[in-house]
Amino acid sequence: MITSILRTKYFAAALLLLLPSVASAQDVLNGANTAWILTSTALVLFMTLPGLALFYGGLVRTRNVLSVLMQCFSIAVVVSILWLVVGYSIAFGPSESAYWGGLSKMMFNGVVVDSLSGDIPETVFASFQMTFAIITPALIVGAFAERIKFSAMLLFSACGR
Repeated sequence: MITSILRTKYFAAALLLLLPSVASAQDVLNGANTAWILTSTALVLFMTLPGLALFYGGLVRTRNVLSVLMQCFSIAVVVSILWLVVGYSIAFGPSESAYWGGLSKMMFNGVVVDSLSGDIPETVFASFQMTFAIITPALIVGAFAERIKFSAMLLFSACGR
């Protein structure tokens, strides 16, 4: 008798754990989630360009402030281009192996206005993830501020992606 009650409780608990996944399997656009992700995207981008650039600019000598600002801005441009060309596809494309996503979404191939990633547009999801791809090498700028040539910094940041 006790074992049947325990089995019933375990079955009910397992069913309750599965219900959120069934509810989230819907591919319906959620405006609130989309607005929040867009806001978060803007906040992360503001952490990189004015925030991180001016923070590192305050740590260097006066003559190198513009250099640090340009390094952060240039990293944002280069990583954005790399993300568009291959980064999104490698990170989030359909899996060709256990290690990477492949190149089927290269140049955002198949990413259209109506495609969804969960319950937000895929373009919004890609932009949100791109901001983290931008801020990661921009954080490294502080380590080699005033110590490395601009071209070497761009090459290092591009190859590190």
